[in-house]
Amino acid sequence: MDFSLLLSGTGLSGLSAATLVLASFFTSFVSAAFGLGGGLALLALMAQLMPAAAIIPVHGLVQLASNFGRAGLLLKAVDWHRLWPFFSGAVIGAPLGGLSSISLSTAVLQGLLGGFILLMTWAPTLPSWTSGRFAMALNGAGSTVLTMFVGATGPFIAAALKPLALPPETHVASFSAAMTCQHALKTLVFGTLGFAFGPYLGLVAAMIMTGFAGTWVGTRLLAKRDGQAFHTLLKWILTALAIRLLFVSLVP
Repeated sequence: MDFSLLLSGTGLSGLSAATLVLASFFTSFVSAAFGLGGGLALLALMAQLMPAAAIIPVHGLVQLASNFGRAGLLLKAVDWHRLWPFFSGAVIGAPLGGLSSISLSTAVLQGLLGGFILLMTWAPTLPSWTSGRFAMALNGAGSTVLTMFVGATGPFIAAALKPLALPPETHVASFSAAMTCQHALKTLVFGTLGFAFGPYLGLVAAMIMTGFAGTWVGTRLLAKRDGQAFHTLLKWILTALAIRLLFVSLVP
């Protein structure tokens, strides 16, 4: 593929663009097959290759398409009843995150995220309110504020859904629907605040195509997963991501 037409105005090399397009396939596959992790991995790679100001807005647009495709493939499994409070909170959190000047550093936010994920993953008995409607609304608002600054809050949302002990397809479908809402709001806010998506649209389109292919392959594997094995794997993936967040928050 000739990436020259995709790169005008982005400052990216052809090799960097090709790496991102290929990575979109594998990270979408990971998110579809294992429940989460792909968005954070893609963000980490984009942070190495893209201009700093473009990382979170472009990542949000790519993840919007990836999660929308995944939610569409698993639409019948989405638990809408539990997600409506999340959506309501996200609508409140998006403008707050876009317009506020947060006083905490990125490192502190990452550390708080890591601690929250470990708590939700390993606490032996969580109070019933942690999976109630009010808690889901708070998670929607809080994670949407945070995503404006730290980019990938997928582990936060997956940890909030974990106490519900949903079947594998329902968990991934509901997670994807929640992330679609969040990334759509984030993209709208960044566009309103003046970020120029135009130069990146060709690259984003290529990443969306390979990302959908990865999603399709990953959902085929997801359908074959045993529920108990899925939740055990999810627990360890969440733990690894939380430890990574805590590590990067402590190491300059």
